[in-house]
Amino acid sequence: MKVAIQMDPVGAVDIDADSTFRIAEEAQVRGHSLFYYTPDHLSYQEGRVIARGQSMTVRREQGNHATLGEMETVDLGTFDVVWLRQDPPFDMFYITTTHLLQRLGPGTLVVNDPFWVRNFPEKLLVLDFPDLTPPTAIARDLATLKEFRSKHGDVIVKPLYGNGGAGVFRVTPEDRNLSSLHEMFTGFTREPLIVQKYLPAVTKGDKRVILVDGECVGAINRVPAEGETRSNMHVGGRPEKVGLTDRDREICERIGPLLRDRGQIFVGIDVIGDWLTEINVTSPTGLQELERFDGVTVTAKIWQAIEARHADQAARSAGRSTVSR
Repeated sequence: MKVAIQMDPVGAVDIDADSTFRIAEEAQVRGHSLFYYTPDHLSYQEGRVIARGQSMTVRREQGNHATLGEMETVDLGTFDVVWLRQDPPFDMFYITTTHLLQRLGPGTLVVNDPFWVRNFPEKLLVLDFPDLTPPTAIARDLATLKEFRSKHGDVIVKPLYGNGGAGVFRVTPEDRNLSSLHEMFTGFTREPLIVQKYLPAVTKGDKRVILVDGECVGAINRVPAEGETRSNMHVGGRPEKVGLTDRDREICERIGPLLRDRGQIFVGIDVIGDWLTEINVTSPTGLQELERFDGVTVTAKIWQAIEARHADQAARSAGRSTVSR
């Protein structure tokens, strides 16, 4: 298949950790051709969705991990698969790319489905499953945030559309900084904050569970650094091998059908103790760590799901063409 990958600059990726690199590597093994472009080179021009980028070959050689062709302009409608893989923040720039990619025709499969990526932000989709999540509030109003903290005591406050652990604060009952944090956040953004009851189990790790086409395929544990509340690997969290619990499987069984039906092929959820805290659909990570710990080729499962979906999509499109004639 012809595969285009919309991602952050390929030269900066860590080939031993980056999930997008691993996705590209497996695509190559399976005989698919690769085209690489950054989201700032995506455009809409007179009825076509266009990208300016380069053909790409990858190899597991840090510093020499990608060979790029000449810069060229392509019609993404001629590709079989387009990957939406740039990292958040989930801002209007990110959202605009989902609107443009959504305009690709039925012959092009966009992974993950951009319509539902746009409507399933990491910290909002969990609201559909209140019995699986810790007590949560979303508000910009300081009085509401104070009332929630008064009720639940120890809380986590973070930006609603943040990522990578940036801007995450633990606010204990004795902490007098909630008003200052609110003032800081509202001073540079109009977005609300999300506040959740603090889960002490996070000291033992924040589990990243990976789902492929709605099916749970494994997990890694991310343990916070000493003295740190956040477990994100971007801020020093340590990945560890971990098994799946019955609760993890219960959570996946509940959310899996929705993700599969909405075209979310590669998803990473965050579970602390027994509670679901985020459903990551924009640019999930953890593939390489999971494959190393469990000795399974999860990325092959992702491509198997994509190949099956593309074949099914092509068959349906051919059927429609036959009927129209």
